[in-house]
Amino acid sequence: MALRFSANLSWLFPELPALPARLEAAAAAGFGAVEAAWPAGCPAQELRAAAERAGVRIALLNTPPGDQEAGELGLAAVPGRQAAFRQALEAAVHYARAVGCPRIHVMAGRVPLGTERAAVAGEMETTFIENLRYAADLLSQEDMIGLLEPINNRITDPRYYLNTPHQAAAILEKVGRPNLKLQLVSQAALGMASPLPSLGHIQIAQVPGRHEPDSPGELNFPYIFELLESLGYTGYVGCEYAPKGDTLESLGWLRSYWESRGLQHGGTSKAAK
Repeated sequence: MALRFSANLSWLFPELPALPARLEAAAAAGFGAVEAAWPAGCPAQELRAAAERAGVRIALLNTPPGDQEAGELGLAAVPGRQAAFRQALEAAVHYARAVGCPRIHVMAGRVPLGTERAAVAGEMETTFIENLRYAADLLSQEDMIGLLEPINNRITDPRYYLNTPHQAAAILEKVGRPNLKLQLVSQAALGMASPLPSLGHIQIAQVPGRHEPDSPGELNFPYIFELLESLGYTGYVGCEYAPKGDTLESLGWLRSYWESRGLQHGGTSKAAK
């Protein structure tokens, strides 16, 4: 079965200033779904109306990052911020419900400034597990999925608490809730011994540079796509990359993928047409 792709509006179409305009551009480019980080400044009703006009689904949102001026990037694993985490989660659930989004990336957060990771690792894990159980119970009431994404400490964020797929998988096992799953970049997903069925979402970008999949880099995306298909992955593949130039010009790889699978613009079967 062909893969389903989602346009990450926090990365694609930066030439357009507002999320609704980016959503409409994604739909015109053939995407059937979009995703974004926390959509600050865009009322839920406005984003939902744009999605309904364009006929696309909103596949994924993040929880709010917290106090970004203080260096926060998520709250779920941060000791002493449990009340703020619950408020942020409830805001994310309210927004997701309003726009019809079924998945929320529950951001773990960073090791607090002035502390060593090893000194607070146990307390952060305990906090994370407790908050995730609370999140899973709240999300289950809305029939939503919570996602955990490890962020690479060497390349992306040296202070992010959740930093490897195996750490994330171990946390999920300890939490023990079926509506919590992994969100991974493609190379991390393929590095897991058995990524399914715990895998809820995949995001892609070339390495290094975080540009479009067909730009020069280490990753062989035609092979990755074929492998995901053979594994039976049915979730979305989020396009979370920084286009080198114009976004539409950066989507040649996606048009080639659709054509190679006998699909029309937008991933629709030619037979269906």
